[in-house]
Amino acid sequence: MERLRPARVVSPGTILKREIAARDWTQKDLAAIMGRPQQAISEIIRGTKQITPETALELSEALGTSPEFWMNLETNYRLHLAEKQKDRKQIARRSELYSRVPVSELLRHGWIKPADSTEKLVAEVMSFLQISSLKDRPDFAVNFRHSDSKEPECYAKLAWIRRVEYLAAAQRVNEFNAAKLERSLPALMNLSVDETRIDRVPGFLLDLGIHFVIVPHLPRTYIDGAMIPGTNPIVALTLRYNRLDNFWFTLAHELAHILAGHQQVRVDEQGFENETRDSEEVTANVMARDWLLPPGPYRRFVDRQRPYFSGESIKTFARSQSRHPSIVLGRLQHENLVLYKNLRRFHVTVRDRLKNFIDRPCSAPEKSKAIPPGAITASS
Repeated sequence: MERLRPARVVSPGTILKREIAARDWTQKDLAAIMGRPQQAISEIIRGTKQITPETALELSEALGTSPEFWMNLETNYRLHLAEKQKDRKQIARRSELYSRVPVSELLRHGWIKPADSTEKLVAEVMSFLQISSLKDRPDFAVNFRHSDSKEPECYAKLAWIRRVEYLAAAQRVNEFNAAKLERSLPALMNLSVDETRIDRVPGFLLDLGIHFVIVPHLPRTYIDGAMIPGTNPIVALTLRYNRLDNFWFTLAHELAHILAGHQQVRVDEQGFENETRDSEEVTANVMARDWLLPPGPYRRFVDRQRPYFSGESIKTFARSQSRHPSIVLGRLQHENLVLYKNLRRFHVTVRDRLKNFIDRPCSAPEKSKAIPPGAITASS
């Protein structure tokens, strides 16, 4: 049973001051009665000097009370001060936790359980993140496009990755074969012709032996997607940009990491300067770009239509390549051939069509091999 605590604890000095005033005494008078220096009485009243058993006996004789009365006052007051000090330490501990880790988001998403104490909450967070101490900076076996991550951002990214791993571990997938993936790419890319086909992507990938997970990005991160290599690789997206062209390019980019044989875990964030300095990122970008729009037909289309790209010409070319117009328009805008404010009607959203897969595992019908443990580690 939880111990009841008084809402307000009065110091022994406060009570002593009242007792002196009730008798029209001064502190000097009480000191003379007890044969103590006046400073000792003053220090008890201020709370800087504790009441000892000897002092309690003397006060009881001088004031007509029991010594237990003064000892109980002193004990309760000192316990109160000790608990206040403990509470301050807990506040500092929680402050450290919340400043490093997006605790509110983890609780809101249900990734960790609420706890009735700070230490239990810290233990819950460390268990989820698979770290031994909050003072350890996560040591990712991961390549980030934005490498100069601040510590809170690192913990937020680690939390996102752990959720990806958790959901992937709950999936059943078929055996993975890179050659089969490569042969299946044209059929997969052809699903991009119509936004209504996008919900077929998860099952398509699971059938190929690739774990596919959608986990929304967390505050202080800018993640678009990730690839985690293994016996059954993991592809994870955030849908940070809720547009069809972004979905398909990010998906193709992560699949490119797989087929290019990139063995380091990749966590991709669009728009950072050092992206172009990473040879594996450049390779994945080129592969994804050419899968979505084969270079020959695309260059001929651009040369034929430049400098004016009408909506009708984009639709016609997209249809000829079995692609949605958003993919063609997105490429033209990325290359500064069309202003971003133009033809925005082609950029349809995808999140609603994938809502049944967001932050949920989904499975292919056949049993899969298990994910190798420890694909990503965090160490002290």
